[in-house]
Amino acid sequence: MERPQRKPNRLPQYDYSRAGYYFITVCVKNREPLLWELPVGATCGRPPLSPLGMIVEEELRRLDHMYAHIGVDKFVIMPNHIHLILQIKPDGCGRPQVAPTISRVMKQFKGVVTKRAGLSLWQKSFHDHVIRSEADYLRVWNYIDVNPARWAEDEYFREDTP
Repeated sequence: MERPQRKPNRLPQYDYSRAGYYFITVCVKNREPLLWELPVGATCGRPPLSPLGMIVEEELRRLDHMYAHIGVDKFVIMPNHIHLILQIKPDGCGRPQVAPTISRVMKQFKGVVTKRAGLSLWQKSFHDHVIRSEADYLRVWNYIDVNPARWAEDEYFREDTP
């Protein structure tokens, strides 16, 4: 039986090392809810991060330091995925300073988390959206900000998660 062809999830001919803002979503393999933990007796509020979630948070915060021209403007860690706004900063002439592609940054991030966690944590690839306007940026920022409170309505929600 022939396997279905995967649809490319990158824009053809787009330079993903170009200065700008990118909305990224990365899912845990099989969408397992490994990044939050629900303390016994907790009934309200956002649950704390699990030990794996804390590793993810530490590595997201380190991305700014790993690449001089990469910034993480906002992120949220959900039970089985993360969302972030990644910025490739331009140099004084408006060009990135030998910027890596978004794929390279995410591959390195996922690899470091996997190594620290001691297990293969991530689903293959990731979703990206090129943010092209201030209105789009504000929409994405708001989505990330309210995502934990709307977890039960999230497309990645699973009944077996906190």
